[in-house]
Amino acid sequence: MKKHFLVMVLFVVGFINAQHRSKNDVELTPLIGFATSNYYGEERLNNSSLSSVNFGADFDFFFNDRWSLRSGLLFQTMGSEVTPYYTEKLNYVTIPVNANWHFGSTRKWNLNFGPNFGFLNSAKGNGSDIKNRANSTQLGLAYGIGCKIEVNEKISVLIDYQGMTGLSEVPKKSYYTIKNMYGAFNVGGVFKL
Repeated sequence: MKKHFLVMVLFVVGFINAQHRSKNDVELTPLIGFATSNYYGEERLNNSSLSSVNFGADFDFFFNDRWSLRSGLLFQTMGSEVTPYYTEKLNYVTIPVNANWHFGSTRKWNLNFGPNFGFLNSAKGNGSDIKNRANSTQLGLAYGIGCKIEVNEKISVLIDYQGMTGLSEVPKKSYYTIKNMYGAFNVGGVFKL
């Protein structure tokens, strides 16, 4: 009996919390997160990941209750601890352009994927400027999954994971391929505009 009552309560709460989105709805999501990045390439790289904080804001433009276009402006630090004595940090302003699929009975979950365009702000190798040796732009493939927890009809909390695999080279010239790989766990406030 208790199990049936609990299932019924969860169903009612889930139904009440269902966020109904329709065509032309827009959501703004300021976010902050913990990120890790590393280099990858054709050669085996013996490097370690680099930890950082990322922040920014995403916009979701809804086509219907299942699909939206996610874009925004993100400030991300990428790079790697190349050796125990040498670390490279590259700061990018990134613009994702992702298809965002909202799923589940209440559309609280989302899965997103698409291109990611990065613009290099600064590049440091052990504190020294190496920006002239790095490409000024980066193309990547972004992907992620997240869940919204509704506070009220206009405000939710987003918890998500976003990843990015770099498709373009980090250095302007190199004897082997070096690209960025990035992942971040984020939390953000979702505001329906």
